[in-house]
Amino acid sequence: MADFKTLITKMTQAACAGDGTATAACFTASGVYHDVFYGSFKGAAIADMIENHFHRDAQNFIWDLHDPVDDGQLGYVRYVFSYDSKLAESRGNRAVFEGVSICRLRDGLIEDYREVADAITGLHQLGFGSERLVKLIGREAQALRARQESAHHINR
Repeated sequence: MADFKTLITKMTQAACAGDGTATAACFTASGVYHDVFYGSFKGAAIADMIENHFHRDAQNFIWDLHDPVDDGQLGYVRYVFSYDSKLAESRGNRAVFEGVSICRLRDGLIEDYREVADAITGLHQLGFGSERLVKLIGREAQALRARQESAHHINR
C-alpha cells in the first residue's frame, strides 16, 4: 500500500508516459477518473482514455506535483501541467495550466479522481476561439451544479 504522494506521482507519470495500464492500476477496480477535458472514465476505460485520448491529442507532457496532503481517505495535490498540442488547429503550441487533484482513496488506491483546473488559460494558449472556450466553461458549470454538494447553493 503506497502513500498518497507515491501513488499520485506514479499515476501522473504513467499518464504522461502514455501507459494506460499503469495509470489504471493506481485506481480501484471501480475507480473513476473525471478528466477536465474528456469526461469521466471508470475502471479499465481509464487506460483507454490515457492511450487513446491524452496521447492522441497531445505529446511531451509534464505534470509537476506540489504540496500533496492526505488523511488516508482523501488526498489533494496542486499541480502545473503542460503539453504540446497535436490538434490540427493548434499543432505544436504548448499549453501550460495549473490545478488541484482531489482523490478519494480506498485501500491505498484512488477510488475517485477529479480536478479543479484552470484549463481555460491553457486552451487559450493553444489558440482556441471564444466559442469553444465558452462551451467548456458551460460544461464545467453544469458539472459543478450537478454535484450533491452544490444542491443547497442552487435550491434555496
